[in-house]
Amino acid sequence: MLFLASRQWSRGKRHGTFALSKANKMKTKQTIAIIGATGNMGSAISQSLAKGNYRLLLHAPHEDKLTTLVHTIKAAHPSAEVESIDCSKQASWEADIIILAVPYAAEKEVADKIREVANQKIVISIANPLNATYNGLVTDATTSAAEELQKLLPNATVIKAFNTTYAADFAQPVIDGKQVDAFVAGNNEDALQTVSDLVATAGFNPIVAGDLSVSRTLEGMQLLLIQLTMKYNYNWVAGWKVLHN
Repeated sequence: MLFLASRQWSRGKRHGTFALSKANKMKTKQTIAIIGATGNMGSAISQSLAKGNYRLLLHAPHEDKLTTLVHTIKAAHPSAEVESIDCSKQASWEADIIILAVPYAAEKEVADKIREVANQKIVISIANPLNATYNGLVTDATTSAAEELQKLLPNATVIKAFNTTYAADFAQPVIDGKQVDAFVAGNNEDALQTVSDLVATAGFNPIVAGDLSVSRTLEGMQLLLIQLTMKYNYNWVAGWKVLHN
């Protein structure tokens, strides 16, 4: 059974290649570029991953907000290795993993900038292709934001993650005593494990949902969660939880 955990509720295999092998990941601190780091989701992801053993390269167009974010992270996690970079291509070139914390409408522009440096790297799509009135998706039923990004970055390994969680959930990944599930989808088993580790570091329970085509379902799930949040006033603190025995 799948249900929503929220404050309101409580009241009422294809294989690609990518940068690091399993053996190397055991020895090497991974570098993660977060593009769009000062947005609600980008900031939440950045602050959550700062708890882990990662080097974070943060990029966003607003330099003042980026500086503030870096200071905030270092104040909370003095040992965190985090820095701002003013070029998305440079940040992606240095990274092992690239997180596109940008809206669906901006993914193509970012992909065009980083395409040549994203080869054989994991690229995480968090976008949900919502329409302006939140009553549907702008993609048709045969594709998803993640699959479209994979077309734009054919030599990268695109993984869907973090799209079924709200930004506020990162500060409160346990709601009503239940750890929020966060779903991951992609075509490469090793990349799925790597991203699942990121999800766990952020405080969520990672669930591998299937191959990249399952992103269509995951993006639809977040559309539904948004609609329910607006209808029942979940205060943007809500998430999915699978109950099982």
